[in-house]
Amino acid sequence: MLDLFFNQITNQLWFKFILTLFFAFLVGLETRGYWLNKPNHIKMGSTRTYALLSSLGFILYSLDHSFKLFIFGMVFVTSVVFLFYKQKLENHQFGILQLIIPMLVYTFGPLSLTTPLWFFILVFVTIIFTISAKPISLQILKKMDQDELILFSKFLLVSAVILPLLPKDTISTYLPSSPFHIWMAVVVISSISYLGYLLRRYFLLGSGTFITGLLGGIYSSTAATVVLARQSKQFATSNPAIQAAIVAATSMMYLRLLVLVGILSTNLLKILLIPLVVFFLVTLLVAYFLNKNNEPSINGGNEKDKNPLEFATAIVFAGLFILMLFLTEVITEKFGALGLKILAFATGFTDIDPFILSLLNGAYPNLSEHLISGAFLIAAGSNGLLKAIYAGIIGDWKKNRVSIAILLISGVLSIIWGAILE
Repeated sequence: MLDLFFNQITNQLWFKFILTLFFAFLVGLETRGYWLNKPNHIKMGSTRTYALLSSLGFILYSLDHSFKLFIFGMVFVTSVVFLFYKQKLENHQFGILQLIIPMLVYTFGPLSLTTPLWFFILVFVTIIFTISAKPISLQILKKMDQDELILFSKFLLVSAVILPLLPKDTISTYLPSSPFHIWMAVVVISSISYLGYLLRRYFLLGSGTFITGLLGGIYSSTAATVVLARQSKQFATSNPAIQAAIVAATSMMYLRLLVLVGILSTNLLKILLIPLVVFFLVTLLVAYFLNKNNEPSINGGNEKDKNPLEFATAIVFAGLFILMLFLTEVITEKFGALGLKILAFATGFTDIDPFILSLLNGAYPNLSEHLISGAFLIAAGSNGLLKAIYAGIIGDWKKNRVSIAILLISGVLSIIWGAILE
């Protein structure tokens, strides 16, 4: 009933006209705010001008749906805008923001009349973000290495263009995967790590120790634990913020693993959903209560992370992934379930991502889904033990005893849960 009422309202001509005026008015407000800090610049209207422009476009299109009147109006608007822009250039004021936005606002009428509401809203939001994005983009530009954009472009080329061209045939009996699936694993894990890298480096840098632990866990929970454990040495006594951040990094590891399973194996997700959600929520809640009432006084983001899109990193990861495919196939063939669980425990003391992705590869039809899920949890648990050791050796056993105890408990429980899955 509500859906029907909503559709009836949004399809009314008066509603679309009011929405067009409203969005144009908001764009005008945002534009006015943008130019407040630039009093010496020549400006071309704001709220009233944009409201009238959108009204003109709406009316001309409504009178003639063949776009003839609308295009005539666009020529007129474009001519006025270009005359204004010529005056700006004569005063040595550059930038095409005020050249593009009026023409976009003029199209609000046809957009509201001919496109879905979500698309009209998306265009409006994009314009608002573009107007207000300059201060943010300048901050990012100051922090960004010049090579990072080129590196990102190369990675897109390799992942989006070259990846579909790779063979999808299995390499061999002992390497039960294809070049396509191997590189797909690299793309997936690098993309998730890159998200954490961007958030940590450019958007939430200096947000406090707890946030650093969370973002570090998306990028690499082991690397985040090492950094935080090293920082704990700066304090004479145990620092609750660092303890919380170390636990938070591990909680994000479980979330990261959950995302990987959800993307790559819906069958295993049915088995792993409950344990991964449980370990994620419990460790996150413990980290939250450890951090409660503690000021984020430490900046954990001073150390520069290695960009996960670097080709050297990707090639090393691909090599480890192939090695884990080979070891998993050979060990399970000769030693069965027990061999797989021992391998899972051992790989937890290295980088678990290649092993985890080899399990999610779906190339082991002779292994039960419960056995694969068990190996998954064992690897995650032993990795927790490794981080507890790092927190004690790189940091200090006494100062980090709270986080070490939590990592040990969660790691052991994850191993037990994995061991009983058959």
